Amino acid sequence: MSQAQQVRVAVVQAAPVLFNRDATLKRVASWTARAARTGARLVLFPEAFIPAYPRGLGFGFIVGSRTEAGRRLWQLYNEQSVEIPGPAIDFLGGIAREHGVYLAIGVIERDRLTRGTLYCTLLYFGPDGALLAKHRKLKPTGSERLIWGEGDGSTLSTVDTPFGRLGGLICWENYMPLARTAMYSKGVDLYLAPTADNRDTWQATLRHIGSEGRCFVLGCNQFVTRDMYPEEVLREEPLPADAPHILSRGGSVIISPFGEVLAGPLWNEEGVLTADLDLGMLTRARLDFDPCGHYARPDIFRFEVDERERPVMASLRQEAAPAPASPLPARSR
Repeated sequence: MSQAQQVRVAVVQAAPVLFNRDATLKRVASWTARAARTGARLVLFPEAFIPAYPRGLGFGFIVGSRTEAGRRLWQLYNEQSVEIPGPAIDFLGGIAREHGVYLAIGVIERDRLTRGTLYCTLLYFGPDGALLAKHRKLKPTGSERLIWGEGDGSTLSTVDTPFGRLGGLICWENYMPLARTAMYSKGVDLYLAPTADNRDTWQATLRHIGSEGRCFVLGCNQFVTRDMYPEEVLREEPLPADAPHILSRGGSVIISPFGEVLAGPLWNEEGVLTADLDLGMLTRARLDFDPCGHYARPDIFRFEVDERERPVMASLRQEAAPAPASPLPARSR
């Protein structure tokens, strides 16, 4: 096999410096350098890595009321989030450029206009440092809906690379059959699935996606313990007394287009998983199953995706009046 037919990829299972954007950016730089030293050309970080996945916190929400402590906690979370464009984006692009890698990372994105809505977002950077695409989580799960907004179809993004097309969904979006179909229909080869789910059943989900989508799947989760929570957070809202010491045990994994485990899962520690992907396997796997190709039945099933952006406001501006017509020249006699 020639080098052009394979690529090394890496997933980083680590914890951010919770609720601290700038300190976490330094951790991203360190972990990316470690992954790049293995020869990886693609590096994936977990969901909501910057500034945190706020596991165990309720932000003072009770049906019918909110607490002042919860509002202060959400203010802290908001202030440590990422705006696009902004200094954090420039810093992340610089990391990708320094190491010559494609970098994909989960962040909490703050709406630049209102500054009052947060999105759970997956960012894609190229080896030249450019922000190539972003995907906002379409449907936050459970209590996530209290603190994150919903993305629209305009960010069902893919990125073409020399080693295949990148795309993917965040955490339980991957339980949405039509969202998966949207990604398969875009020809995704390397399917990214950053998550906060550390259950054994999640492993079955990722293996199913690999075999259903006939794509490589990179699953990536954080490893977080309760003593990583800063005091300024716990002053506003203590973690539940019965919360375990290990709040997220990880489970990062790399899956083949046949649903086979290539690396991992990694449990109960931080680390970098790598795998050398045989890109020819993508073609071989699609011999007998291509979900949006020869195995589809468009004569029976119709699939429609609305990829229009849905802004709150659309500006309608009056068009300039047309210039008066020039007088006709006098007709010669």
